[in-house]
Amino acid sequence: MVASSAGETRPLRADARRNRERILGAAGAVFAEHGPAASTEQVAERAGVAIGTVFRHFPTKRDLLQAIMKDLLARLTAEATALAADGDPATALFTFFARLVEQSANQKTVIESLTETGTDLPMAGAVGPFRDQIATLLERAQAAGAVRPGVRTDEVMALLAAQCQGALHGGWDADLRGRTLAIVFAGLRHP
Repeated sequence: MVASSAGETRPLRADARRNRERILGAAGAVFAEHGPAASTEQVAERAGVAIGTVFRHFPTKRDLLQAIMKDLLARLTAEATALAADGDPATALFTFFARLVEQSANQKTVIESLTETGTDLPMAGAVGPFRDQIATLLERAQAAGAVRPGVRTDEVMALLAAQCQGALHGGWDADLRGRTLAIVFAGLRHP
């Protein structure tokens, strides 16, 4: 969406939408490689667009970092939605949980960049649909007998947050992530 001179929003043209997607993809890679010191010029070069195109979509580096995280959350929500619709009810929650923790480890540099620039993520509206999909995955897993009946969505969200925090800031390698996930999953599984 883009704001018009009258203050209303209108959808982006197809070419502008493609540029925005290329910029976001390039930005994620550039920040992962170069950390907070990465420049918007590097992003533009990687995306194959002019620097003015980057600034037209993302006036500040902060805006770009926020967009990367919103895009990631939207993709994760879509993935959870697909798993809830088509995945094996007994394994979909565990599959998604493990992928989310892995994504957190992979997005470490972007998160550190946000923190270093003092960027807050006003994403309350974006988190609701994500939480709803976690609730659906949990309900389906419980109905399949894979997760204890008394486990609640807020508990799963807390466990997800803790695991993702550990992956982000705990210096956890893949082996430690796997071992801690096994412990969490053992606690969630129906005996």
